Amino acid sequence: MTNNIGPALKGKSNGQERPISLSSTVPAGLGRMLPPGYIHLGVAKEIAPTLRGFGIDPAPVIREAGLDPALFDDGANIIPHAALGRLLTLSVARTHCPHFGFLAGRHATILSLGLVGRLMQHSETVGDALRALVSNLCIQNRGAVPSLTVSDGMALLTFSIYQPEAESADQISDGSLAVAVNALRTLRGADWNPAEVLLPRAAPADQEPYRRHFRSPVRFNQESATLVFPAHDLDHRIDGADPMVREVLEERIRQMKLAQGREFSDDIRRLLRTRLTSARCSAEDIAETLAMHRRTLSRRLKDSGMGYRAIANEIRFEIARQLLQDTEVPLGQIAAALGYSEASAFTRAFRRWSGRTPKAWRADGRVDPAAQTVNGLSSRVKHGAPGSLQ
Repeated sequence: MTNNIGPALKGKSNGQERPISLSSTVPAGLGRMLPPGYIHLGVAKEIAPTLRGFGIDPAPVIREAGLDPALFDDGANIIPHAALGRLLTLSVARTHCPHFGFLAGRHATILSLGLVGRLMQHSETVGDALRALVSNLCIQNRGAVPSLTVSDGMALLTFSIYQPEAESADQISDGSLAVAVNALRTLRGADWNPAEVLLPRAAPADQEPYRRHFRSPVRFNQESATLVFPAHDLDHRIDGADPMVREVLEERIRQMKLAQGREFSDDIRRLLRTRLTSARCSAEDIAETLAMHRRTLSRRLKDSGMGYRAIANEIRFEIARQLLQDTEVPLGQIAAALGYSEASAFTRAFRRWSGRTPKAWRADGRVDPAAQTVNGLSSRVKHGAPGSLQ
């Protein structure tokens, strides 16, 4: 695969100028286009060796998930995000390990994040690296959305799963935070630890693997998958960062985004997935974030076939499902997180979306998400849901 982006850039090595070409900076395969609903294997490549660690041949499990085992020879290969969820569900069942996704993520490195990981390594500061992750992970993974916020002297790096047909959102969240800690230790130093870790999943019987890897307090049954750490860590300068290499990588990622193309409604979904549990997610707020008029937002969404309210309700349902299925967060807390003034309003909305109450959904034993989501969702959510965020 040949990659060229105009004249070669020049850097210095031992005081001598040296050309930096994209082909020497970006290994073949890492620059492949990513269709909507797909991910580069990246971190998921660690599923196969993790299965072997349990004495299980990964090939039959991978085939049962509808994938070719040969794909797992190269982390740059792409697979459907839905297939990743199926594979993790099967892996948990075969190994009887409720934190299988965490184990796979724990073995991944910053280079598992492909071009984005390489850009992070050559960013000037840790803050720049994390902002690069937030801005560009979509070229590596269209199923998870990171966000970075700072509040009261603490930084919060959050990963949200936003593919409605995805199984095993808890396993994906576990793996995302596990590899994020590995990446931060690469950038900040091997002795770096977060202040605390929040996980949107029920507390497992054995919590020791989490404590051993994160080396910090771990809180389960949370509303989001979040690493919390001192904001001053964002100012730490990254050793060995090369600004010329960074420029090459930024240009390649920019080209990939242009070639890849994005549906406007998908951009709104990604944005809402990180903001629906915050106070600023009205249509006016989203339009302001995108530097456009509210009427322009409505017109562009109408052109894509869905209105803002329908998309917002779709994401509300998705978040509610994940919290009901994977955690023991009380219904009132879920309702409040989604912006409903009272739990009864949330219950009525959820019944319209799914045909069941939230309590019945949870009591039914964490049912198969695919059976409850997309088929009935689009027609139900378009009718709207009562609440303060519409």
